[in-house]
Amino acid sequence: MPLSPSERYFSVERIIELDFLRATEAAALNALHWIGKGDKEAADQAACDAIRGMFDLIDVCGECVIGEGIKDNAPGIFKGEHLGTWTPGAIKFDIALDPVDGTTNCSKGMPNSISCLAAASPETGKRTSMQDIPSFYMDKLAYGPRIARWMRRSGIDSVKLGNPVDETITAVARILEKPVKDVVVLVMDRPRHKDLVKKVRETGAALRMFGDGDIAAAIAPSLPDSGADLYMGVGGSPEAVLAAAGVKCLGGDIQARMWPRDEEETARLIAEGHEADLGKVYSSDDLAHGQNILFLATGILDSPLVKGVQVRGNQAITHSVLMRAKTQTVRYITTHHNLETKQLRLRSTQSEVKV
Repeated sequence: MPLSPSERYFSVERIIELDFLRATEAAALNALHWIGKGDKEAADQAACDAIRGMFDLIDVCGECVIGEGIKDNAPGIFKGEHLGTWTPGAIKFDIALDPVDGTTNCSKGMPNSISCLAAASPETGKRTSMQDIPSFYMDKLAYGPRIARWMRRSGIDSVKLGNPVDETITAVARILEKPVKDVVVLVMDRPRHKDLVKKVRETGAALRMFGDGDIAAAIAPSLPDSGADLYMGVGGSPEAVLAAAGVKCLGGDIQARMWPRDEEETARLIAEGHEADLGKVYSSDDLAHGQNILFLATGILDSPLVKGVQVRGNQAITHSVLMRAKTQTVRYITTHHNLETKQLRLRSTQSEVKV
């Protein structure tokens, strides 16, 4: 008996997911040369080149529905771009990716830089599996499975985007059964967060600021050993979607709302027909639809999610995570690459090149 479409998808997914992982590994290895060199665009370009090159070998019909480069005119893989061989009969995948999340960190040799990708085949009745948000930034609140389960069981939205900061942190402390002073809150170090930082400090909670790379930071509260309880603040919209995919695979949740930078962006969003959505709070289910979600990341430099690339003599060791929303399976994968023989396929050369 032939497989149903859903059975065929899950059969192929179990094979293809490792090829997707090879793409983020290749991105991390190709960006390795640019760590600490002060050129974040070169790092991004190297990672994009490696991802495109790997996808040239993968038998899927992949379409980039969330692309980092389109947001800030940096090198990137753009919305609408086709990835994969697109051979007749190949399964369609929506792809969201950030070849280097934390480009500034990478250029400075600072921690918290990853290459990550989310992929899914849209479910029946859904045009795409991931929501394309038209604003540059979103205001976000992310938390782990224990808080998400408590709110589902109780039906009480005590942890809610837009609530006063002290109320949110107090509610988290109560749910996690710990003193407020032990609640660890992650906030990106940006001038726009001056008031947020002041309010977090006034509660007595443990503030932990980071410089760049808010995908790993937003996922961190959903990881059992990260030490983080909450992620709060404004960051990129594409990063919110990728974080939602990862959080969903771990059983946590994220709440996010469009955050126009100025009156000009607000006017543009209204003119494009998004006025009704400006106040909408999106959950992880809204940003990453259904259960066909895969999230993959390979570390470039150490982050709360995965370790960075380690070079030991002629060996490069990559550390990756592979997660599935349907089963909430999480795999940590350590790969040893022999630098004397390792080759990457790059789109720019249409050939294999040594790392």
